[in-house]
Amino acid sequence: MKRNDLCSTAFTAFVLILVVLTASAQVQAQDAKSSYPSSMAPIDQYLMERNAEIALARSAAPESISRDAEVMVLGRKGYETAVQGRNGFVCVVQRSWTDKPDDPEFWNPKRRGPICFNAAATKSYLPITIMKTDLVLAGKSKAQMFEAITAAFEKKELPELESGAMCYMMSKQGWLSDRDGRWHPHLMFFLPSAEAPAWGANLPGSPILADDDTPDRMTVFMVRVGRWSDGSSDSLGGQ
Repeated sequence: MKRNDLCSTAFTAFVLILVVLTASAQVQAQDAKSSYPSSMAPIDQYLMERNAEIALARSAAPESISRDAEVMVLGRKGYETAVQGRNGFVCVVQRSWTDKPDDPEFWNPKRRGPICFNAAATKSYLPITIMKTDLVLAGKSKAQMFEAITAAFEKKELPELESGAMCYMMSKQGWLSDRDGRWHPHLMFFLPSAEAPAWGANLPGSPILADDDTPDRMTVFMVRVGRWSDGSSDSLGGQ
């Protein structure tokens, strides 16, 4: 092989190695960026300006529902009522600690989940969100929080799930996770655990997704809808 050919081959190999190393570094940087500490970040990172949070909470459902709903916002001591409601719905913006304990983004300060609960979910699901929030704001660790939730269920301090409990999650402005972004507009239905087969959930072609939420003692069914709360079409595609 000629000297020029050897030089060309060596240069090409060098470029390929450089490309691979650069791509690997980018992936590692992205992984590092998307990882979060094992404990809560400073509270200020989770808080929002009050009026902005009210608007974000209301964006969870169509205006015909959210305009008469109660709105709760997160303060330094927990959720507090910012707007009185008249139709039995309650709209809030959930934070990262309402998810499962093994979620890698459990303490992600960027997560904002606008959600509007109907009356049944307000009575039987919202208290779990409020209790989790009160515990983490009191300085409890993730493990301590879930131990307290389990104990509260055992002592009947948290209500049993009511029939018909559901919520709207149709906000285009939400940020559900770094993995999924705002995902898709959808409805969620809360039922006793292990009812997924009865709904045909998670089967090929089924529009119903189900997730067993063991700590909260329920199965959450998710049904995508075609439009966001502002009436615009969901153009994200995929799952």
